[in-house]
Amino acid sequence: MTQQNNAAKYAFFYMLSLVSLIFMSLATGMIVFQIINKKIVDVIQSRGQFSSDQLKFAISALIVSAPIFYITARQIFKNLFSGALDKDSQIRKWLTYFILLISSVVMTGWLIAVVNAFLDGELTLKFILKALTAIGIAAIVFTFYLYDIKRENVMGAKDNVIRAYFYGSLAIVIAVFASSLFIVESPTATRDRKMDNEVLSKLQSLDNSIRNYYLENEKLPVDFGELMAEFSYLGYLGDKDFENSATGERFEYIVKEEKTFELCANFRISNEDESDISHDIYGKEWRHDAGRQCFERKIRETDIIGEPRLKID
Repeated sequence: MTQQNNAAKYAFFYMLSLVSLIFMSLATGMIVFQIINKKIVDVIQSRGQFSSDQLKFAISALIVSAPIFYITARQIFKNLFSGALDKDSQIRKWLTYFILLISSVVMTGWLIAVVNAFLDGELTLKFILKALTAIGIAAIVFTFYLYDIKRENVMGAKDNVIRAYFYGSLAIVIAVFASSLFIVESPTATRDRKMDNEVLSKLQSLDNSIRNYYLENEKLPVDFGELMAEFSYLGYLGDKDFENSATGERFEYIVKEEKTFELCANFRISNEDESDISHDIYGKEWRHDAGRQCFERKIRETDIIGEPRLKID
């Protein structure tokens, strides 16, 4: 009964180490990829641009998975050293090779994605750096487990190669994590950006409402009150649509010319960093700095089949 319980325990350790290893390896690679994307900007490749959202996910995965992996691995090697886990145990052999198989499949898929990005037009330098990263991580994982399953002396033997892999990989993970902290967006900045995006969402909605008003009346509304009177009966606009939800500050609407107007609001941070696709939700026409910003909007009419079509610059 004790032997069966130990087999179940070691199977749990190996499977948990596999899951945490996959998350840790992918998270480490994702962080390195985002550092590469941050430092080497490719203006024509949207897929290979820096994303703070992906970076934050990778950091989160690394924070959770790395301790689990190293604690679990330490337990496995501690039991191997003491002899509680036999080096010739079927559990050890089967699950070690299973880890090698799954890791190989994951890393192969990762390399395929890297090569595909290169064939799709990614910069050669970025491809080389990402390929080296993927190959390096795969090589460390594969050679470590291959060496471990083939070594003869396990019980009571302090293996310097295993120790070098253990502490060397830990140093790499810590270095990658530390590097990510220099480029990751802070929680405060993330919250400010989300508040600013809500403001932009409302401004875009107001912009559409003003265009619809022009279609119906062939003129711009004098103020928000006139705009609301036109659409409020449909439940389309309410008082909250004209103000910043966080501060209660009302947006500004300024008629410049017959077909030109401005929408103004205050923003917490700038979204001018075009290298971050997480900041590019509303496109270049809604770029802004921190503080009060005004967006000039122009209405152009082109008659198509007797009906006006409006284009906003």
